Amino acid sequence: MRDSGDQARVVLLSGPSGAGKSRLARLLHEAHGWPVVRLDDFYRDGDDPTLPMISLGGHPIPDWDDPRSWNADAAVAALEELLDTGRARVPDYDIAQSRAVGSSELTAEAGHLVVAEGIFAAEIAPVLRERGRLAGAFCITHGRTRNALLRLRRDLREGRKPPLVLLRRGLELWRREEAIVDRAMSLGAHCGSPESVRRLVERRLIASETAAGPPDRGLDPWEHDRRQG
Repeated sequence: MRDSGDQARVVLLSGPSGAGKSRLARLLHEAHGWPVVRLDDFYRDGDDPTLPMISLGGHPIPDWDDPRSWNADAAVAALEELLDTGRARVPDYDIAQSRAVGSSELTAEAGHLVVAEGIFAAEIAPVLRERGRLAGAFCITHGRTRNALLRLRRDLREGRKPPLVLLRRGLELWRREEAIVDRAMSLGAHCGSPESVRRLVERRLIASETAAGPPDRGLDPWEHDRRQG
């Protein structure tokens, strides 16, 4: 167990699929060496009977955009283990197969920030904030139309699902996006474009005297740069 004075904390990057969470997390890792936890790897397997379902074009499929399709408790446990011990084993989730296909070990230096990115990242902001483990929570969006185009291009390139499923799911996500962003804001996430979020992270956290920055208590009047499309 690390000494509590190390003050290791988490930066959460949430937002609609295709908004640029993974890219921003990668940029922060490359610039500052912060480890990245892919929270989408904590999705439940596709044959889990507890998965919420949705009908797209008359065909029922798991609703991967419902927070109940994701194991929040396991994600929080892995993050706290990484903060407390400097090591944690996390699942490797294959979206095309809709299941975890293995696991890998992450490491983190004492006192450094950990970046955790995923669609449902904001869902765990309250518990991390209450425990003093949150450095900041953010929701990334380009606006729903641009997000939809970026998402479709990525999903087709990576072969995540059959093209017809991607088109139907993309339309449903386009309709839901405002509610997704509103939900993240209600949980204390500060919303904006990837570049504006990066500026907020660097202004508040990197400029602070400690590597992990001050804890986010949900009290700071940070600027909301929410962009709708």
